[in-house]
Amino acid sequence: MKHRRISGQRAVMAGAAVTALVAAGSTFQTANAGELPADPAPRLLSATAAGNLASTLAAGLGTDAAGTYYDAKAGHLVVNVVDRTAARTVEAAGAEARVVENSLAELKSARTTLQRDAAVPGTSWVTDPTANKVVVTADRTVSAAEWNRLTKVVDGLGPAAELRRSTGEFKPFLAGGDAIAGSGGRCSVGFNVVKGGEPYFLTAGHCTEAISTWTDSSGAVIGRNESSSFPGDDYGLVKYTADVDHASEVDLYDGSTQAITGAAEATVGMRVTRSGSTTQVHSGTVTGLDATVNYGNGDIVSGLIQTDVCAEPGDSGGSLFSGSDAIGLTSGGSGDCASGGETFFQPVTEALSATGTQIG
Repeated sequence: MKHRRISGQRAVMAGAAVTALVAAGSTFQTANAGELPADPAPRLLSATAAGNLASTLAAGLGTDAAGTYYDAKAGHLVVNVVDRTAARTVEAAGAEARVVENSLAELKSARTTLQRDAAVPGTSWVTDPTANKVVVTADRTVSAAEWNRLTKVVDGLGPAAELRRSTGEFKPFLAGGDAIAGSGGRCSVGFNVVKGGEPYFLTAGHCTEAISTWTDSSGAVIGRNESSSFPGDDYGLVKYTADVDHASEVDLYDGSTQAITGAAEATVGMRVTRSGSTTQVHSGTVTGLDATVNYGNGDIVSGLIQTDVCAEPGDSGGSLFSGSDAIGLTSGGSGDCASGGETFFQPVTEALSATGTQIG
């Protein structure tokens, strides 16, 4: 007899590959031979298609690109560039071009300075393409002296950086889709995956660093850790040791599920939904990529997805998805589902690649 994991609630299954991009360029046309061509209108794109186009344009533009984001309201990809020549390339590809002050090289240099001079526990920094700045956030645990230190460093970066204060506290959401537990606390299943024909699931690395054997809500052992990466990254792989259901879907906590058929890269502006065992289902928007968070005690994680989706302890490891695409694993944040705040996610595509897992 098969045991249904977590009292009949279903976990999630991750995708194995990012959707391939077909980037169609636009053709300039003029009414009269002597007229200059009009800028083509941006194409209407889904968030996933916009992310694929962004990757292609970034590779082609090189140092002329300065970040991208998805304008969900208009359905357009917006590409920051440093000059009008690059802007024309962007517009010909069907995206909206925006000439900005700070290049990616300048923003990367700002991040390097922050890493060297402002590694204060309780802080995060992320490149915000909508502001064309590196946004540094200090949580409520940052002292007045540390705030002054941060202010001096950020002011020295000029228009490339901005400092903000959060009323919450940055911390991994260990208390810990569906609930899983162990002697160190409670977390959530992220996505069910397959490796070598065998079933596994992904969750947060700070969960698998604290807990090695996992049980469902009835206390039955369902899995043991296969691998773990935290800090630096925040993902863990658990092998099912019990004959349990491992469907390719996310629990929506209303009696229904969302099928997961693939994995995709996040795009700034993308609408996303999170499922976790404490606060269940909440939605929001991707607000930044390649975020670095200093949780304290030497626990610094980089390469994270920043969102305005709320989460709380116990949601760690839970699923971030957009439609049928797996996007991320819940890492931590500064708020809750009463006051809001930032929440950070480990990109699923990186976890899949590193663990050699896929949909199946």
